[in-house]
Amino acid sequence: MNVAAKPLSEITHEAIQLMTKELGIVATIRFLNQFSAGYGDYTAERDVLFEGLTLDQILAATKAAGPTGP
Repeated sequence: MNVAAKPLSEITHEAIQLMTKELGIVATIRFLNQFSAGYGDYTAERDVLFEGLTLDQILAATKAAGPTGP
């Protein structure tokens, strides 16, 4: 049996359509975002973002912000 392989772009398109239908757009986007390589230099950004803060201050701010999802 010789089955022609679909182009990867077509498979990706079909998979996204199926996930969106079954999971909804928000869950599909959240799922796909976990595979993003990201960009920038997190270490340098973190140093600037948290400069002068103690770990206790960072944790308190995190707790004050509350949960971000289910």
